[in-house]
Amino acid sequence: MENLFVKYGIPAEDVQKKIRETFDTIFFSDTEKFYFDLDADSGFMMDTGNTDARTEGMSYGMMMAVQMDRQDIFDKLWMFSKRYMWHDSGIYEGYFAWSVNPQGKRNAQGPAPDGEEYYAMALFFASNRWGDKEAPFDYSVQARDILRHCVHQHELVEGGRAMWAPENKLIRFVPEADFSDPSYHLPHFYSLFARWADEEDRAFWQQAADASREYLRISCHPVTGMAAEYAEYDGTPRLMFRKPYEFYSDAYRVAMNIGLDSAWFGKREDYANIIDHLQQFLWGREPYKCYMLDGREIDEAAMHPVALTVTTAAGSLATDNERTERWVKLFWNTPLRTGGRRYYDNCLYFFSLLMLAGEYRIFE
Repeated sequence: MENLFVKYGIPAEDVQKKIRETFDTIFFSDTEKFYFDLDADSGFMMDTGNTDARTEGMSYGMMMAVQMDRQDIFDKLWMFSKRYMWHDSGIYEGYFAWSVNPQGKRNAQGPAPDGEEYYAMALFFASNRWGDKEAPFDYSVQARDILRHCVHQHELVEGGRAMWAPENKLIRFVPEADFSDPSYHLPHFYSLFARWADEEDRAFWQQAADASREYLRISCHPVTGMAAEYAEYDGTPRLMFRKPYEFYSDAYRVAMNIGLDSAWFGKREDYANIIDHLQQFLWGREPYKCYMLDGREIDEAAMHPVALTVTTAAGSLATDNERTERWVKLFWNTPLRTGGRRYYDNCLYFFSLLMLAGEYRIFE
């Protein structure tokens, strides 16, 4: 992967320093961290805006740890996830409860599929980087089990429902839903699952990768490049939770995901067009608002403005034009978020930082 910071004049040693300092802030800062040990062998990532631990953040933290070669942190996050979030019976057997309080008590029973896909990818990377150990640290075994349930839950568990719709290979917003979340689509992960999942499911995962790349194309607006927070299987926006706008927090991740898929598996003209339109639409609009996909502005401030800046910058991995340099430099000059909403913004900050630095690695 190319280091776009260095390409645009930032010294390589400054980039490495920023990566280390960002990781240290998230995990060790006295005032700004949101990783916490629960006990001697488990720890959690706190959603500081909602005072809970979510499979989203737990799996994000595991991915950060494996990228930074911190097996100790990885194992504590995984132990917390298995001990407090994993279902060993019922219709969600093999899945993870998406939210628990800081002591591990469940706030909800149902899963959120973006957690499962990040868990599986982080576990495969851990297996390839460090090797499997005894359960539950037999990382590749655990990853395959997660993916087996994601695809076959309706066959494995009475009353269960798969996380990917069998008929179109698209990820569901939740297992019970027959619609999607564009930001859940990680075709770059699925292309790797097609190498490492159960052999009988590898064709499925390649089909899922192809389907998600096409879904990202149809779900992003042709003029603004924005994707909706939630969308039907045909890409049509779906309004949810009484929110009268389409482009907000979850949807910011789409640009970051397009950037990483481009870096790992090659640039695509449709991806380049999406990011070009998005970067053109958003440039100069700070402070950001909430938007409809056609560009209409809603008079409500974006809840996660740092996340929007950094993910849009990470999309630069998909394109190369006059806007790329200014977005990369805007990222470089954007500080980490502080305060109560820092969790989501700073998770995406770290991932986008690794991407633009060429340091978000595939471990094989």
